[in-house]
Amino acid sequence: MRISNPVLRGFNADPSMIRVGDTYYIANSTFEWWPGVRLHESQDLVHWRPLPAPLNRVSQLDMRGVPSSGGVWAPDLSYADGRFWLVYGDVKVVNGAFKDCTNYLVTADDIHGPWSEPIRVNGVGFDASLFHDDDGRKYLIQQTWDFREYHHPFDGITLTEFDTQGMRLMPETARTIWRGTDVKTVEGPHLYKLNGYYYLFAAEGGTMFEHQESVARSRTLDALSFEVMPGNPLLGNYDTPDSYLQKQGHGALVDTPSGEWYYASLCARPWRHDTEPSRGVRGWCPLGRETSIQKIEWDDALWPRVVGGRGGSRYVQAPRDAIETIVPADASQHDEFDDHELGRDWNTLRVPFGDAMGTVGEGSLELRGQGSLGNLFDLSLVARRWQTYTFDATVELSFKPDCYMQMAGLTNYYNDLCWSWIFVTWDERRSKRVIEVAQNDFNAYTSFLRDRAIEIPDEVGSVWFRTSIRKRSYAYAYSFDGTSWKDIPLVFDAKKLSDDYVSQRYGGFFTGAFVGLAAVDLAGFGKTASFRHFDYREIPDPA
Repeated sequence: MRISNPVLRGFNADPSMIRVGDTYYIANSTFEWWPGVRLHESQDLVHWRPLPAPLNRVSQLDMRGVPSSGGVWAPDLSYADGRFWLVYGDVKVVNGAFKDCTNYLVTADDIHGPWSEPIRVNGVGFDASLFHDDDGRKYLIQQTWDFREYHHPFDGITLTEFDTQGMRLMPETARTIWRGTDVKTVEGPHLYKLNGYYYLFAAEGGTMFEHQESVARSRTLDALSFEVMPGNPLLGNYDTPDSYLQKQGHGALVDTPSGEWYYASLCARPWRHDTEPSRGVRGWCPLGRETSIQKIEWDDALWPRVVGGRGGSRYVQAPRDAIETIVPADASQHDEFDDHELGRDWNTLRVPFGDAMGTVGEGSLELRGQGSLGNLFDLSLVARRWQTYTFDATVELSFKPDCYMQMAGLTNYYNDLCWSWIFVTWDERRSKRVIEVAQNDFNAYTSFLRDRAIEIPDEVGSVWFRTSIRKRSYAYAYSFDGTSWKDIPLVFDAKKLSDDYVSQRYGGFFTGAFVGLAAVDLAGFGKTASFRHFDYREIPDPA
């Protein structure tokens, strides 16, 4: 077997990887998407099976109103003393001098849960992780955020001892152990004790194309005692613009039962338009930041090195002691909405799916119209990640609006600023239900069909919507019988649903594109839309 990167496709950023016995686990950031923290397991590092989310109730995570790309940043999963430990931050401010991050700790005896109620740890900085030393002591290690305009905001890596009796930090023990290199923006720290050294792995350079993973080590945990690795960084693609994988860095180290070493990190797979120069534009990544795994070897001076070079490889040899993990061949999904709970592929924004949003079961997803797709508080949107650059998604919709403020349909969505959709609404001039297509581009909202909005015949009870994503562009189509389709003559640029596009004007650009189902009722009457027969079907990418 061999690892084919990325191993977790589509918006699976900031991996924290551990091994317990013969099983590996990865925890990933979820930001404003619910439920909080994405978990996968594997016994071969090649195939990964999703697990129940650990943060699944509001008492653990209250994100109502958080800005896009706020919420859960860089969770840290660890295992010690016979239980799983999960540290996660909840970021309430994205843009500006402040982040207002609070870090929490939950634990569980079983990775499947239940997970405990959270313990508030601190708010010193984000990307916190818990280090379990071999003498039984524990430490929180984290990026430190400095809001003062005359300091660099990424103010080194802080280490603070954690009191396991009182289950609290000991702030009097806090100290800066490393300030990073001249690359700056040091974050995402993980600490390991190996070969008589404490090894510090940390991301630097920001999370875009200059991203990298740096390594330092020390014999002690004293303040500023860490020295940087010769030939640093360990991993990065800032100088490999033609590599299939880009943006690698920010991750975690793991060993296999037979003593091999691997490193999981975030990555991205950009594309460019044919008109864009290969060196002037690094590309666009609508799938967001994904997870890759590289093999690690140790040199004679006991420093880690990526096998094949620091640019990483698309294909990596699997562990020799791998136990094959059985998972579906691709990410295709068909949902008849028969169950009374949403499947694990589905996500909502900021709050869990509940009565205010709608119901599911008996063959339909009933969404009760709430706020617009730009709403940070009350929104009826159920969505799943884009996991491949070429796919079709279809759904049947029954909806009978009474006014133009009532809308329901199929959306391609990045965040509250950037999205598009095809939807059913009411045209008061014609006293007819119509199909419209609209886009929100940094809050410049455009209705494309306007006077050409497609009338829905009175005798038609349901309409079918389809979106076809073809890497650099995507489009919409509709049908009145689910068989005969008519394309909408509009082509959308997929780059507008990418981290790279959003980062040009907004500080929160950490997620990825989703395809979803939404209902809006700005009139406030909660008009309900019924969705049936959702299908997400991967299509081979000819490129």
